[in-house]
Amino acid sequence: MPLSPSQRITLIAAIAKRLGNESWSLINLTLNQYGLQEIEWTGSSASDYVLERAQTASDQTLIDLASHVGYKFEQPASPGVDPPFWRQGMFRLFVSHLATYRAFAGELQAELLRYGISSFVAHNDIEPTLEWQVQIETALTTCEGLVALLHDKFHASYWTDQEIGFAMGRSVPAFAVRLGETPYGFIGRFQAFKGNGKTAAELAREIFDAFRKNKQTQRRMSEVLVALFEESGTFAESKERMGFLEELEVWDPSFPARLRAAVQANNQVSGSWGVPQRVERLIAKWGAPMADSPITEEDIPF
Repeated sequence: MPLSPSQRITLIAAIAKRLGNESWSLINLTLNQYGLQEIEWTGSSASDYVLERAQTASDQTLIDLASHVGYKFEQPASPGVDPPFWRQGMFRLFVSHLATYRAFAGELQAELLRYGISSFVAHNDIEPTLEWQVQIETALTTCEGLVALLHDKFHASYWTDQEIGFAMGRSVPAFAVRLGETPYGFIGRFQAFKGNGKTAAELAREIFDAFRKNKQTQRRMSEVLVALFEESGTFAESKERMGFLEELEVWDPSFPARLRAAVQANNQVSGSWGVPQRVERLIAKWGAPMADSPITEEDIPF
């Protein structure tokens, strides 16, 4: 279950306090090993420096780093098993929509799977025998992001405004798609996409790009995309997902080993023309050593 904003603040503060007492060289070594983004820093406080760099870390990285500096974090147990409507390992997105447009929401749900995004669409994911409010609250409590499909009369719905408020209370990143209604009230603060005239596939790509670049979710999306690449089931999937990896904005020290293991273990990756070489170029781009066998110009696809 994702960390709450309060839990993240507690962990970041603990890490900054303990690591801030170390030398600058050890601080940078530690943060680099955990894959935290380097920043330009002109201040003098080592603790503030750690605070700044730790803000974009994934939940698991914060937990691991806190443990490394001697802070034991006890995460509350999840209430029962994971909800069945989330796909294992994918980014969890709540889609707020009007019942009238459930068909379009379902199309968007299907298109988002291509990018490792599992989305909750109430009319598709709730069994008729289950209590709607309980299931919707469960989805809102466990989602990692929200998208509001602002069709005409969206504001008139009691449910959609409640969903928006719930997500904002959890401080999860949210985006709006203008499909006949202009963002209003607190929704006006969301980044909004123009949806009129666009297909579900086009909107899915824009939503994917938004969460891939968002500071709160870019590390999580990087992890999702690496896992997606590892599970490529066809040569075409391998090539497309390699393209996603080449657009990553956050890199984790575990990625080189995982990507190379995928080349070795998955014949849909190793047999996809040019992909193994592109993996090595990507790893080198992020500063990791190349594999033992060098890549020649003939190996690199144009």
